[in-house]
Amino acid sequence: MKRVVNLKALYFGTPVVLVSSRNLDASTNLAPMSSAWWLDRTAVLGMSVSSQTVRNLMERPECVLNLADASMVGAVDRIALMTGRPDIPERKRQRGYTYEPDKFAAAGLTPVDSDLVAVQGVHESPIRMEGVVEAIRPIADGNLRTLEIRIHRTHVDADLVMPLKDHYIDPVKWDPLIMKFTEFFAGGRLIHPSALARGWEMPLLNEELAQNGR
Repeated sequence: MKRVVNLKALYFGTPVVLVSSRNLDASTNLAPMSSAWWLDRTAVLGMSVSSQTVRNLMERPECVLNLADASMVGAVDRIALMTGRPDIPERKRQRGYTYEPDKFAAAGLTPVDSDLVAVQGVHESPIRMEGVVEAIRPIADGNLRTLEIRIHRTHVDADLVMPLKDHYIDPVKWDPLIMKFTEFFAGGRLIHPSALARGWEMPLLNEELAQNGR
């Protein structure tokens, strides 16, 4: 039996991406997001136009898409409620966002120079993709944007590459960090409490209640 439900958002979760973009002062902003998909050599991201990332990419279209796995969940969560925008939008401020100009340090991650773009990637990321924005389009209520990013180079941890098939990633070894409705999952399990879920006032899951002893 099914119910007709007016969902708060049609957001079912995708792999977590840490998006590196270049600030006006040439430093790198790092932003976690999880509305992303890929087709051939193009990545499509969905983000708010009010984010520092979209602001950066509208003016300086180079970026690095750093995919996260379960080992990076703590780092991702530490910066989930941080923004690289000093003039924090009131909506984000109400949800607990704070300004942080150095998210690499805040997350405990290591910056690494890229080959083709003037933006740093995340050393700890098992898969990172250097790309250039080809199109930014408004959608929905006008505050959201889709970003089409052409990928020009992909760096993959050697142990994720299939032997004798170096243009394939082993799907058994690659276990991406997934954000489903603002909660962190890997291997089909909830693996870490989510600051973002609390900021967006999502109801606690049974597993979280058990972890918190409630």
